[in-house]
Amino acid sequence: MKYFGWKNCEDLLIVDIYSKLREPNYKMSITVKPTRAELINLKKRIKLAKSGHSLLKKKRDGLILEFFKILERVKNLRHELVEEYKKAVESMKIARILESDLAIKSIAMSVSNMPSVEMGQKNIMGVVVPTINAPQHNAEVTQRFGIYNSSAINESAIKYEKVVGKIIVAAEVETSMKKLLKEIEKTKRRVNALEFEIIPRMERLKSFITFRLEEIERENIFRLKMIKKKIVV
Repeated sequence: MKYFGWKNCEDLLIVDIYSKLREPNYKMSITVKPTRAELINLKKRIKLAKSGHSLLKKKRDGLILEFFKILERVKNLRHELVEEYKKAVESMKIARILESDLAIKSIAMSVSNMPSVEMGQKNIMGVVVPTINAPQHNAEVTQRFGIYNSSAINESAIKYEKVVGKIIVAAEVETSMKKLLKEIEKTKRRVNALEFEIIPRMERLKSFITFRLEEIERENIFRLKMIKKKIVV
């Protein structure tokens, strides 16, 4: 199922509904006079709240779908990262056997080309998550370590570069997952507040005003009948 992109106007509508209906003086504001004008205004507020509730439910469902997609990716990524790290550790052990620790440290300090990481952002259903783009390391041995050439160290460096690449991807994906989870919890609280507290409260108030207006109308009819009866007599 393909979900639509969350637009700014929809976010603003939701925020407006939730902030107005959850304001501190809301309980005082619902003690209104039972008039037809108040009933019309209340019906408009109920319609607005139901519209916001529907939008929030769509957003919540879309966020949950995206969350589970990322969760599946995280599970696979964690496994791949652990496997790459094991290979890199084994490769480093072999390099330390063939070359001394001092030689490895000297070679590491001779590296002049430092990789750059580009940071960006993307929008998932109104949630801004980071994007991290790391360059692919396909440098030759002479470019990586200068004139020094060691196949064992070179193999170890390649494996650790793969580990770093996996770590960067994992950082991006897990950060996105945490942000989505936080937004899902916030959206669920808003949906529940509208569904189980605010909308039912306004519906009860609407029923009360309707009942009072009907009572007033019956009283007026009875009063008119009494007046007419006195006039006739």
